Amino acid sequence: MHPASGTVILEGGPISISQVAAVAREDARVELGAPARRVLESRRAVLQDKASSGRAVYGISTGFGALARLPIALDSRSALQHAVIRSHAAGMGAPVEREVVRAMMLLRAKTLAMGLSGVRPVVVDALVSFLNAGITPLVPEHGSLGASGDLAPLAHVALALTGEGPVLGDGAEAIDSSSALAHAGLEPLRLEAKEGLSLINGTDGMLGMLALACADAGLLFKTADVTAAMSIEALLGTDKPFAPALHSIRPHPGQARSAANLTRLLAGSEVVASHRHSDHAVQDSYSLRCSPQVAGAARDTLEFARSVADRELASAIDNPVVLPTGEVESTGNFHGAPLGFAADFLAIAAAEVGAIAERRLDRILDPMRSQGLPPFLAEDAGVNSGLMLAQYTAAALVAENRRLAAPASVDSLPTSGMQEDHVSMGWGAVRKLRRVLANLGAILGIEALCAARGLALRAPLGPAEGTGAAARLVNLRTGGPGPDRHMSPELEMAAGLACSGAIVAAAESAVGDLG
Repeated sequence: MHPASGTVILEGGPISISQVAAVAREDARVELGAPARRVLESRRAVLQDKASSGRAVYGISTGFGALARLPIALDSRSALQHAVIRSHAAGMGAPVEREVVRAMMLLRAKTLAMGLSGVRPVVVDALVSFLNAGITPLVPEHGSLGASGDLAPLAHVALALTGEGPVLGDGAEAIDSSSALAHAGLEPLRLEAKEGLSLINGTDGMLGMLALACADAGLLFKTADVTAAMSIEALLGTDKPFAPALHSIRPHPGQARSAANLTRLLAGSEVVASHRHSDHAVQDSYSLRCSPQVAGAARDTLEFARSVADRELASAIDNPVVLPTGEVESTGNFHGAPLGFAADFLAIAAAEVGAIAERRLDRILDPMRSQGLPPFLAEDAGVNSGLMLAQYTAAALVAENRRLAAPASVDSLPTSGMQEDHVSMGWGAVRKLRRVLANLGAILGIEALCAARGLALRAPLGPAEGTGAAARLVNLRTGGPGPDRHMSPELEMAAGLACSGAIVAAAESAVGDLG
Protein backbone atom coordinates (compact mmCIF):
# COMPACT_ATOMS: atom_id res chain seq x y z
CA MET A 1 0.00 0.00 0.00
CA HIS A 2 1.37 3.41 -0.92
CA PRO A 3 2.06 5.19 2.38
CA ALA A 4 0.91 8.62 1.24
CA SER A 5 -2.30 7.88 -0.60
CA GLY A 6 -3.42 4.56 0.87
CA THR A 7 -3.57 3.20 -2.67
CA VAL A 8 -2.83 -0.50 -3.09
CA ILE A 9 -0.21 -0.91 -5.82
CA LEU A 10 -0.16 -4.26 -7.61
CA GLU A 11 3.52 -4.80 -8.25
CA GLY A 12 3.60 -8.47 -9.12
CA GLY A 13 4.20 -9.61 -5.54
CA PRO A 14 2.21 -10.43 -2.40
CA ILE A 15 -0.32 -8.20 -0.71
CA SER A 16 -1.40 -8.23 2.94
CA ILE A 17 -4.57 -9.02 4.83
CA SER A 18 -4.82 -5.36 5.81
CA GLN A 19 -4.66 -4.33 2.15
CA VAL A 20 -7.45 -6.76 1.29
CA ALA A 21 -9.58 -5.28 4.07
CA ALA A 22 -8.79 -1.71 2.95
CA VAL A 23 -9.96 -2.34 -0.59
CA ALA A 24 -12.89 -4.58 0.34
CA ARG A 25 -14.28 -2.48 3.20
CA GLU A 26 -12.87 1.01 2.85
CA ASP A 27 -12.86 1.34 -0.95
CA ALA A 28 -9.12 2.01 -1.08
CA ARG A 29 -7.93 2.67 -4.63
CA VAL A 30 -5.94 0.13 -6.62
CA GLU A 31 -3.28 0.65 -9.28
CA LEU A 32 -1.30 -1.67 -11.52
CA GLY A 33 2.40 -0.84 -11.12
CA ALA A 34 4.55 -0.12 -14.16
CA PRO A 35 7.01 -3.00 -13.56
CA ALA A 36 4.13 -5.47 -13.30
CA ARG A 37 2.67 -4.09 -16.51
CA ARG A 38 5.95 -4.76 -18.32
CA VAL A 39 6.06 -8.32 -17.00
CA LEU A 40 2.49 -8.89 -18.18
CA GLU A 41 3.37 -7.73 -21.68
CA SER A 42 6.41 -10.00 -21.93
CA ARG A 43 4.61 -13.07 -20.58
CA ARG A 44 1.68 -12.43 -22.89
CA ALA A 45 4.05 -12.57 -25.85
CA VAL A 46 5.35 -15.95 -24.65
CA LEU A 47 1.83 -17.32 -24.30
CA GLN A 48 0.81 -16.11 -27.76
CA ASP A 49 3.79 -17.93 -29.22
CA LYS A 50 2.71 -21.12 -27.47
CA ALA A 51 -0.90 -20.66 -28.53
CA SER A 52 0.09 -20.45 -32.18
CA SER A 53 2.51 -23.36 -32.05
CA GLY A 54 -0.05 -26.03 -32.78
CA ARG A 55 0.68 -27.83 -29.51
CA ALA A 56 -2.31 -28.71 -27.32
CA VAL A 57 -2.37 -26.30 -24.38
CA TYR A 58 -5.17 -26.70 -21.86
CA GLY A 59 -7.80 -23.98 -22.02
CA ILE A 60 -6.10 -22.26 -24.94
CA SER A 61 -6.27 -24.75 -27.76
CA THR A 62 -8.50 -27.26 -25.91
CA GLY A 63 -11.81 -27.32 -24.12
CA PHE A 64 -12.19 -27.32 -20.35
CA GLY A 65 -12.55 -29.94 -17.63
CA ALA A 66 -13.80 -33.21 -19.06
CA LEU A 67 -13.69 -31.55 -22.53
CA ALA A 68 -9.93 -31.01 -22.35
CA ARG A 69 -9.27 -33.52 -25.17
CA LEU A 70 -11.30 -31.53 -27.70
CA PRO A 71 -9.20 -29.23 -29.93
CA ILE A 72 -10.26 -25.62 -30.49
CA ALA A 73 -9.61 -23.94 -33.83
CA LEU A 74 -7.55 -20.74 -33.83
CA ASP A 75 -10.44 -18.57 -34.99
CA SER A 76 -12.67 -19.90 -32.15
CA ARG A 77 -10.35 -19.22 -29.25
CA SER A 78 -11.74 -15.81 -28.32
CA ALA A 79 -15.25 -17.25 -28.49
CA LEU A 80 -14.05 -20.10 -26.25
CA GLN A 81 -13.05 -17.63 -23.55
CA HIS A 82 -16.39 -15.82 -23.60
CA ALA A 83 -18.27 -19.10 -23.74
CA VAL A 84 -16.52 -20.46 -20.64
CA ILE A 85 -17.50 -17.52 -18.47
CA ARG A 86 -21.09 -17.63 -19.71
CA SER A 87 -21.45 -21.33 -19.02
CA HIS A 88 -19.60 -21.17 -15.71
CA ALA A 89 -21.61 -18.22 -14.40
CA ALA A 90 -24.04 -20.78 -13.02
CA GLY A 91 -24.42 -19.62 -9.43
CA MET A 92 -27.71 -19.46 -7.58
CA GLY A 93 -29.00 -17.91 -4.40
CA ALA A 94 -28.72 -14.56 -2.69
CA PRO A 95 -25.86 -12.22 -3.68
CA VAL A 96 -22.73 -12.48 -1.59
CA GLU A 97 -21.66 -9.40 0.29
CA ARG A 98 -20.13 -6.43 -1.53
CA GLU A 99 -16.91 -6.67 0.50
CA VAL A 100 -16.45 -10.29 -0.57
CA VAL A 101 -16.82 -9.47 -4.26
CA ARG A 102 -14.39 -6.57 -3.96
CA ALA A 103 -11.88 -8.84 -2.22
CA MET A 104 -12.30 -11.39 -5.01
CA MET A 105 -11.65 -8.81 -7.72
CA LEU A 106 -8.57 -7.46 -5.94
CA LEU A 107 -7.11 -10.91 -5.44
CA ARG A 108 -7.74 -11.99 -9.02
CA ALA A 109 -6.07 -8.78 -10.21
CA LYS A 110 -3.14 -9.47 -7.84
CA THR A 111 -2.62 -12.99 -9.23
CA LEU A 112 -2.91 -11.87 -12.84
CA ALA A 113 -0.47 -9.01 -12.17
CA MET A 114 2.18 -11.58 -11.21
CA GLY A 115 2.49 -12.45 -14.89
CA LEU A 116 2.19 -16.21 -14.59
CA SER A 117 -1.26 -16.28 -16.22
CA GLY A 118 -0.14 -14.77 -19.50
CA VAL A 119 -3.02 -12.31 -19.80
CA ARG A 120 -2.82 -8.85 -21.33
CA PRO A 121 -2.51 -5.85 -18.98
CA VAL A 122 -5.95 -4.71 -20.11
CA VAL A 123 -7.51 -7.63 -18.20
CA VAL A 124 -5.99 -6.46 -14.92
CA ASP A 125 -6.94 -2.89 -15.82
CA ALA A 126 -10.57 -3.97 -16.17
CA LEU A 127 -10.66 -5.43 -12.66
CA VAL A 128 -8.90 -2.38 -11.23
CA SER A 129 -11.33 -0.06 -13.01
CA PHE A 130 -14.32 -1.88 -11.52
CA LEU A 131 -12.83 -1.54 -8.04
CA ASN A 132 -12.03 2.15 -8.40
CA ALA A 133 -15.39 2.95 -9.98
CA GLY A 134 -17.25 1.11 -7.22
CA ILE A 135 -18.86 -1.35 -9.63
CA THR A 136 -19.61 -4.62 -7.87
CA PRO A 137 -20.70 -7.66 -9.91
CA LEU A 138 -23.62 -9.63 -8.54
CA VAL A 139 -22.22 -12.98 -7.39
CA PRO A 140 -24.73 -15.61 -6.18
CA GLU A 141 -23.82 -17.46 -3.01
CA HIS A 142 -24.03 -21.05 -4.27
CA GLY A 143 -21.96 -22.62 -7.02
CA SER A 144 -18.34 -22.97 -5.90
CA LEU A 145 -16.88 -26.29 -4.79
CA GLY A 146 -13.44 -24.85 -4.12
CA ALA A 147 -11.79 -26.61 -7.09
CA SER A 148 -10.96 -25.68 -9.74
CA GLY A 149 -10.95 -22.69 -7.48
CA ASP A 150 -14.08 -20.56 -7.26
CA LEU A 151 -15.17 -21.07 -10.85
CA ALA A 152 -18.80 -19.99 -10.69
CA PRO A 153 -18.36 -16.92 -8.45
CA LEU A 154 -15.41 -15.66 -10.49
CA ALA A 155 -17.32 -16.33 -13.72
CA HIS A 156 -20.03 -13.94 -12.54
CA VAL A 157 -17.33 -11.31 -11.99
CA ALA A 158 -15.83 -11.97 -15.42
CA LEU A 159 -19.23 -11.82 -17.09
CA ALA A 160 -19.79 -8.35 -15.69
CA LEU A 161 -16.40 -7.22 -16.99
CA THR A 162 -17.56 -8.11 -20.50
CA GLY A 163 -20.76 -6.13 -20.08
CA GLU A 164 -23.07 -9.13 -19.93
CA GLY A 165 -23.71 -9.86 -16.26
CA PRO A 166 -25.62 -7.95 -13.59
CA VAL A 167 -24.00 -5.75 -10.96
CA LEU A 168 -25.24 -4.55 -7.60
CA GLY A 169 -27.24 -1.34 -7.74
CA ASP A 170 -27.68 1.28 -5.03
CA GLY A 171 -30.90 -0.33 -3.88
CA ALA A 172 -32.22 -3.87 -3.79
CA GLU A 173 -32.37 -4.22 -7.56
CA ALA A 174 -29.49 -5.32 -9.75
CA ILE A 175 -28.60 -3.38 -12.88
CA ASP A 176 -27.02 -4.43 -16.17
CA SER A 177 -23.24 -4.22 -16.17
CA SER A 178 -23.39 -2.63 -19.62
CA SER A 179 -25.24 0.32 -18.09
CA ALA A 180 -22.80 0.54 -15.20
CA LEU A 181 -19.85 0.45 -17.60
CA ALA A 182 -21.33 3.22 -19.74
CA HIS A 183 -22.06 5.35 -16.68
CA ALA A 184 -18.45 4.97 -15.52
CA GLY A 185 -17.05 5.66 -19.00
CA LEU A 186 -15.61 2.15 -19.31
CA GLU A 187 -15.59 -0.25 -22.27
CA PRO A 188 -16.63 -3.91 -22.01
CA LEU A 189 -13.66 -6.27 -21.92
CA ARG A 190 -13.11 -8.38 -25.03
CA LEU A 191 -11.34 -11.59 -24.10
CA GLU A 192 -8.55 -13.26 -26.04
CA ALA A 193 -6.80 -16.62 -25.69
CA LYS A 194 -6.75 -17.98 -22.10
CA GLU A 195 -8.11 -14.79 -20.54
CA GLY A 196 -11.56 -16.09 -19.68
CA LEU A 197 -10.01 -19.14 -18.04
CA SER A 198 -7.51 -17.00 -16.12
CA LEU A 199 -10.30 -14.81 -14.77
CA ILE A 200 -12.10 -17.75 -13.17
CA ASN A 201 -9.46 -20.35 -12.25
CA GLY A 202 -8.49 -19.10 -8.80
CA THR A 203 -9.18 -19.36 -5.09
CA ASP A 204 -9.94 -15.66 -4.72
CA GLY A 205 -13.38 -15.99 -3.17
CA MET A 206 -12.15 -18.43 -0.55
CA LEU A 207 -9.02 -16.40 0.11
CA GLY A 208 -10.82 -13.07 0.25
CA MET A 209 -13.26 -14.36 2.82
CA LEU A 210 -10.52 -16.05 4.85
CA ALA A 211 -8.47 -12.84 4.88
CA LEU A 212 -11.45 -10.80 6.07
CA ALA A 213 -12.30 -13.49 8.61
CA CYS A 214 -8.78 -13.38 10.01
CA ALA A 215 -9.12 -9.63 10.50
CA ASP A 216 -12.51 -10.08 12.19
CA ALA A 217 -11.40 -12.98 14.36
CA GLY A 218 -8.39 -11.08 15.64
CA LEU A 219 -10.64 -8.28 16.87
CA LEU A 220 -13.26 -10.64 18.30
CA PHE A 221 -10.75 -12.77 20.20
CA LYS A 222 -9.36 -9.62 21.80
CA THR A 223 -12.93 -8.56 22.59
CA ALA A 224 -13.47 -11.93 24.23
CA ASP A 225 -10.67 -11.17 26.67
CA VAL A 226 -12.36 -7.89 27.60
CA THR A 227 -15.80 -9.43 28.08
CA ALA A 228 -14.29 -12.33 30.03
CA ALA A 229 -12.55 -9.90 32.39
CA MET A 230 -15.83 -8.02 32.84
CA SER A 231 -17.65 -11.26 33.66
CA ILE A 232 -14.95 -12.48 36.05
CA GLU A 233 -15.20 -9.20 37.92
CA ALA A 234 -19.00 -9.14 37.94
CA LEU A 235 -19.01 -12.69 39.33
CA LEU A 236 -16.55 -11.86 42.13
CA GLY A 237 -13.95 -14.04 40.49
CA THR A 238 -10.23 -13.96 41.16
CA ASP A 239 -7.38 -12.83 38.96
CA LYS A 240 -4.90 -15.26 40.52
CA PRO A 241 -5.13 -17.95 37.77
CA PHE A 242 -3.86 -15.46 35.22
CA ALA A 243 -0.44 -14.90 36.81
CA PRO A 244 2.44 -15.21 34.30
CA ALA A 245 4.16 -17.96 36.29
CA LEU A 246 1.15 -20.24 35.84
CA HIS A 247 1.14 -19.83 32.08
CA SER A 248 4.88 -20.12 31.61
CA ILE A 249 4.62 -23.78 32.61
CA ARG A 250 2.31 -24.41 29.64
CA PRO A 251 3.89 -22.16 27.04
CA HIS A 252 1.21 -21.76 24.40
CA PRO A 253 1.73 -18.23 23.06
CA GLY A 254 -1.95 -17.38 22.63
CA GLN A 255 -2.74 -18.51 26.16
CA ALA A 256 0.00 -16.31 27.59
CA ARG A 257 -1.25 -13.28 25.66
CA SER A 258 -4.83 -13.82 26.75
CA ALA A 259 -3.87 -14.29 30.40
CA ALA A 260 -1.73 -11.15 30.28
CA ASN A 261 -4.71 -9.23 28.90
CA LEU A 262 -6.91 -10.44 31.74
CA THR A 263 -4.31 -9.43 34.32
CA ARG A 264 -4.07 -5.92 32.86
CA LEU A 265 -7.81 -5.52 32.51
CA LEU A 266 -8.46 -6.54 36.13
CA ALA A 267 -5.57 -4.58 37.69
CA GLY A 268 -6.62 -2.28 40.51
CA SER A 269 -10.18 -3.58 40.74
CA GLU A 270 -11.93 -2.79 44.00
CA VAL A 271 -14.36 -5.59 43.22
CA VAL A 272 -11.61 -8.20 42.91
CA ALA A 273 -9.79 -6.88 45.98
CA SER A 274 -12.96 -7.06 48.09
CA HIS A 275 -13.03 -10.86 48.10
CA ARG A 276 -9.45 -11.84 47.35
CA HIS A 277 -9.25 -14.04 50.45
CA SER A 278 -12.84 -15.34 50.45
CA ASP A 279 -13.50 -19.07 50.46
CA HIS A 280 -15.52 -18.96 47.27
CA ALA A 281 -12.52 -17.62 45.35
CA VAL A 282 -10.32 -20.66 45.96
CA GLN A 283 -11.23 -21.98 42.51
CA ASP A 284 -13.53 -20.27 40.06
CA SER A 285 -15.59 -22.22 37.55
CA TYR A 286 -13.93 -23.36 34.36
CA SER A 287 -15.65 -20.72 32.23
CA LEU A 288 -13.83 -18.06 34.28
CA ARG A 289 -10.59 -19.76 35.25
CA CYS A 290 -9.94 -21.41 31.86
CA SER A 291 -10.79 -18.42 29.72
CA PRO A 292 -7.18 -17.86 28.56
CA GLN A 293 -6.77 -21.54 27.74
CA VAL A 294 -9.74 -21.44 25.36
CA ALA A 295 -9.28 -17.94 23.97
CA GLY A 296 -5.54 -18.56 23.75
CA ALA A 297 -5.97 -21.74 21.75
CA ALA A 298 -8.26 -19.80 19.45
CA ARG A 299 -5.56 -17.16 19.01
CA ASP A 300 -3.05 -19.86 18.07
CA THR A 301 -5.55 -21.28 15.60
CA LEU A 302 -5.94 -17.82 14.13
CA GLU A 303 -2.18 -17.56 13.70
CA PHE A 304 -2.26 -20.78 11.69
CA ALA A 305 -5.11 -19.45 9.53
CA ARG A 306 -3.23 -16.19 9.00
CA SER A 307 -0.12 -18.07 7.92
CA VAL A 308 -2.19 -19.92 5.31
CA ALA A 309 -3.76 -16.69 4.11
CA ASP A 310 -0.39 -14.95 3.93
CA ARG A 311 1.07 -17.75 1.82
CA GLU A 312 -1.91 -17.63 -0.51
CA LEU A 313 -1.61 -13.84 -0.76
CA ALA A 314 1.90 -14.40 -2.07
CA SER A 315 0.76 -17.10 -4.53
CA ALA A 316 -0.20 -17.12 -8.19
CA ILE A 317 -3.26 -19.35 -8.59
CA ASP A 318 -4.13 -20.27 -12.15
CA ASN A 319 -4.06 -23.19 -14.57
CA PRO A 320 -2.15 -23.45 -16.79
CA VAL A 321 0.66 -21.02 -15.92
CA VAL A 322 3.40 -19.38 -17.96
CA LEU A 323 6.62 -20.10 -16.08
CA PRO A 324 9.61 -17.72 -16.17
CA THR A 325 11.34 -20.36 -18.34
CA GLY A 326 8.69 -19.81 -21.01
CA GLU A 327 7.04 -23.18 -20.48
CA VAL A 328 3.25 -23.34 -20.19
CA GLU A 329 2.36 -26.02 -17.66
CA SER A 330 -0.79 -27.33 -15.99
CA THR A 331 -1.00 -27.18 -12.20
CA GLY A 332 -3.27 -28.23 -9.37
CA ASN A 333 -2.69 -25.06 -7.35
CA PHE A 334 -6.31 -24.01 -7.70
CA HIS A 335 -7.34 -26.71 -5.22
CA GLY A 336 -8.69 -24.99 -2.11
CA ALA A 337 -7.76 -27.60 0.50
CA PRO A 338 -5.33 -25.32 2.40
CA LEU A 339 -8.00 -22.63 2.67
CA GLY A 340 -10.79 -25.04 3.51
CA PHE A 341 -8.84 -26.70 6.29
CA ALA A 342 -7.84 -23.34 7.79
CA ALA A 343 -11.41 -22.02 7.64
CA ASP A 344 -12.84 -25.12 9.26
CA PHE A 345 -10.23 -25.02 12.03
CA LEU A 346 -10.86 -21.33 12.70
CA ALA A 347 -14.64 -21.89 12.78
CA ILE A 348 -14.18 -24.57 15.45
CA ALA A 349 -12.05 -22.21 17.54
CA ALA A 350 -14.44 -19.27 17.17
CA ALA A 351 -17.41 -21.46 18.08
CA GLU A 352 -15.74 -22.44 21.34
CA VAL A 353 -14.88 -18.85 22.23
CA GLY A 354 -18.59 -18.15 21.93
CA ALA A 355 -19.54 -21.28 23.86
CA ILE A 356 -17.46 -20.39 26.92
CA ALA A 357 -18.70 -16.78 26.80
CA GLU A 358 -22.30 -18.01 26.94
CA ARG A 359 -21.46 -20.08 30.03
CA ARG A 360 -20.11 -16.97 31.74
CA LEU A 361 -23.10 -14.79 30.94
CA ASP A 362 -25.48 -17.53 32.05
CA ARG A 363 -23.68 -17.63 35.39
CA ILE A 364 -24.15 -13.87 35.80
CA LEU A 365 -27.90 -14.25 35.31
CA ASP A 366 -28.42 -17.30 37.56
CA PRO A 367 -29.05 -16.23 41.19
CA MET A 368 -27.75 -19.59 42.44
CA ARG A 369 -24.31 -18.94 40.93
CA SER A 370 -23.98 -15.16 40.53
CA GLN A 371 -22.61 -14.38 44.00
CA GLY A 372 -25.49 -12.20 45.11
CA LEU A 373 -26.63 -10.47 41.93
CA PRO A 374 -30.41 -10.14 41.39
CA PRO A 375 -32.05 -12.94 39.40
CA PHE A 376 -31.41 -12.26 35.71
CA LEU A 377 -30.21 -8.80 36.81
CA ALA A 378 -33.86 -7.81 37.01
CA GLU A 379 -35.19 -4.85 38.94
CA ASP A 380 -38.07 -6.15 41.07
CA ALA A 381 -37.57 -9.72 39.81
CA GLY A 382 -40.84 -11.48 39.13
CA VAL A 383 -42.55 -8.38 37.88
CA ASN A 384 -39.55 -7.97 35.60
CA SER A 385 -37.67 -10.79 33.83
CA GLY A 386 -34.48 -8.81 33.30
CA LEU A 387 -32.01 -10.37 30.88
CA MET A 388 -33.48 -13.88 31.05
CA LEU A 389 -34.16 -14.06 27.32
CA ALA A 390 -30.80 -12.61 26.43
CA GLN A 391 -29.32 -15.91 27.50
CA TYR A 392 -31.82 -17.76 25.30
CA THR A 393 -30.57 -15.80 22.31
CA ALA A 394 -26.96 -16.46 23.22
CA ALA A 395 -27.71 -20.17 23.61
CA ALA A 396 -29.39 -20.24 20.19
CA LEU A 397 -26.33 -18.62 18.63
CA VAL A 398 -24.02 -21.10 20.35
CA ALA A 399 -26.15 -23.97 19.09
CA GLU A 400 -26.00 -22.67 15.53
CA ASN A 401 -22.24 -22.26 15.77
CA ARG A 402 -21.91 -25.85 16.90
CA ARG A 403 -23.71 -26.95 13.76
CA LEU A 404 -21.59 -24.64 11.61
CA ALA A 405 -18.37 -25.90 13.22
CA ALA A 406 -18.81 -29.26 11.46
CA PRO A 407 -16.08 -29.26 8.79
CA ALA A 408 -17.00 -28.63 5.18
CA SER A 409 -13.61 -29.65 3.82
CA VAL A 410 -14.22 -33.39 4.32
CA ASP A 411 -17.28 -33.37 2.08
CA SER A 412 -15.88 -33.75 -1.44
CA LEU A 413 -18.20 -34.50 -4.35
CA PRO A 414 -16.87 -35.37 -7.84
CA THR A 415 -17.71 -33.09 -10.78
CA SER A 416 -17.06 -32.58 -14.50
CA GLY A 417 -17.56 -36.16 -15.57
CA MET A 418 -15.15 -37.39 -12.85
CA GLN A 419 -12.29 -35.30 -14.25
CA GLU A 420 -12.51 -33.12 -11.15
CA ASP A 421 -12.99 -36.05 -8.83
CA HIS A 422 -11.88 -34.43 -5.58
CA VAL A 423 -12.87 -30.90 -4.60
CA SER A 424 -12.13 -28.87 -1.47
CA MET A 425 -15.50 -27.39 -0.50
CA GLY A 426 -13.40 -24.45 0.67
CA TRP A 427 -16.02 -21.92 -0.41
CA GLY A 428 -18.57 -23.53 1.88
CA ALA A 429 -16.00 -23.60 4.69
CA VAL A 430 -15.35 -19.86 4.53
CA ARG A 431 -19.01 -18.98 4.04
CA LYS A 432 -19.94 -20.71 7.27
CA LEU A 433 -16.88 -19.24 9.02
CA ARG A 434 -18.25 -15.77 8.32
CA ARG A 435 -21.55 -16.78 9.92
CA VAL A 436 -19.76 -18.25 12.95
CA LEU A 437 -17.85 -15.00 13.47
CA ALA A 438 -21.00 -12.89 13.14
CA ASN A 439 -22.67 -15.10 15.74
CA LEU A 440 -19.61 -14.84 17.99
CA GLY A 441 -19.80 -11.06 17.84
CA ALA A 442 -23.43 -11.22 18.95
CA ILE A 443 -22.64 -13.61 21.82
CA LEU A 444 -19.80 -11.39 23.05
CA GLY A 445 -22.10 -8.39 22.84
CA ILE A 446 -24.63 -10.17 25.04
CA GLU A 447 -21.90 -11.11 27.50
CA ALA A 448 -20.71 -7.51 27.60
CA LEU A 449 -24.28 -6.33 28.25
CA CYS A 450 -24.79 -8.78 31.11
CA ALA A 451 -21.38 -8.15 32.66
CA ALA A 452 -21.70 -4.36 32.40
CA ARG A 453 -25.01 -4.42 34.24
CA GLY A 454 -23.60 -6.82 36.79
CA LEU A 455 -20.69 -4.48 37.45
CA ALA A 456 -23.08 -1.53 37.83
CA LEU A 457 -24.94 -3.52 40.48
CA ARG A 458 -21.68 -4.12 42.41
CA ALA A 459 -21.54 -0.41 43.31
CA PRO A 460 -20.21 1.22 45.41
CA LEU A 461 -17.27 -1.10 44.70
CA GLY A 462 -15.54 0.16 41.59
CA PRO A 463 -14.35 -1.99 38.69
CA ALA A 464 -10.84 -1.95 37.27
CA GLU A 465 -9.96 0.83 34.88
CA GLY A 466 -10.03 -1.39 31.80
CA THR A 467 -13.24 -3.26 32.54
CA GLY A 468 -14.82 -0.12 33.92
CA ALA A 469 -14.24 1.81 30.70
CA ALA A 470 -15.81 -0.99 28.65
CA ALA A 471 -18.74 -1.36 31.05
CA ARG A 472 -19.47 2.37 31.05
CA LEU A 473 -19.58 2.39 27.25
CA VAL A 474 -21.95 -0.58 27.13
CA ASN A 475 -24.26 0.77 29.83
CA LEU A 476 -24.30 4.22 28.24
CA ARG A 477 -25.29 2.84 24.84
CA THR A 478 -27.78 0.24 26.12
CA GLY A 479 -29.37 1.98 29.10
CA GLY A 480 -27.85 0.03 32.00
CA PRO A 481 -29.82 -1.65 34.82
CA GLY A 482 -33.49 -0.84 35.22
CA PRO A 483 -37.00 -2.14 34.62
CA ASP A 484 -37.77 -4.30 31.61
CA ARG A 485 -37.48 -2.61 28.24
CA HIS A 486 -37.64 -3.75 24.62
CA MET A 487 -34.59 -6.01 24.70
CA SER A 488 -33.75 -6.64 21.04
CA PRO A 489 -32.44 -3.14 20.17
CA GLU A 490 -30.17 -3.21 23.21
CA LEU A 491 -28.77 -6.61 22.24
CA GLU A 492 -28.17 -5.40 18.70
CA MET A 493 -26.41 -2.31 20.03
CA ALA A 494 -24.18 -4.43 22.27
CA ALA A 495 -23.36 -6.76 19.39
CA GLY A 496 -22.43 -3.76 17.28
CA LEU A 497 -20.08 -2.51 19.98
CA ALA A 498 -18.39 -5.92 20.06
CA CYS A 499 -18.08 -6.34 16.29
CA SER A 500 -16.94 -2.78 15.60
CA GLY A 501 -14.09 -2.89 18.10
CA ALA A 502 -15.65 -0.22 20.31
CA ILE A 503 -15.47 -2.39 23.42
CA VAL A 504 -11.79 -3.10 22.87
CA ALA A 505 -11.12 0.56 22.12
CA ALA A 506 -12.78 1.61 25.36
CA ALA A 507 -10.73 -0.84 27.40
CA GLU A 508 -7.51 0.09 25.62
CA SER A 509 -8.14 3.77 26.27
CA ALA A 510 -7.70 2.93 29.94
CA VAL A 511 -4.96 0.26 29.96
CA GLY A 512 -3.15 0.67 26.65
CA ASP A 513 -2.99 -1.72 23.72
CA LEU A 514 -3.93 -5.30 24.52
CA GLY A 515 -1.93 -8.20 23.14
